[in-house]
Amino acid sequence: MPGMDDLPGTLKRSPKKAQETWAKTHDSAVESYGDGERAHRTAFASLKHSFEKVDDHWERKARKGPSDPRAAASGRAAAKGRGETFGGVDYFGHTKQELLERAKGLGVKGRSRMNKADLARAIARKQ
Repeated sequence: MPGMDDLPGTLKRSPKKAQETWAKTHDSAVESYGDGERAHRTAFASLKHSFEKVDDHWERKARKGPSDPRAAASGRAAAKGRGETFGGVDYFGHTKQELLERAKGLGVKGRSRMNKADLARAIARKQ
């Protein structure tokens, strides 16, 4: 798979299944859209249905499905890259309390005053 040569660093430290998911989707997207940002966005959207970014790598999620508004988008919104990504944090798959605990472990300051979206953004910045 040519996409295996273009793996982002976080995927190089991730399970083989995550690498294969990204590479296979990326290769298919390159055939459809050409090489570039859209192929990368498509590959990450596919990856985020089964994996979540944790620290510097991707881990399998407990339940499959979109992680964030951008991964859930389809049609014109997806093509234009609308919606927030939260940096690979599984926004839809975690409760606010779970994100709060994760933020605590990362040493995020001011976390008790944050809403769920702010927690996801803060976690993404710390990773």
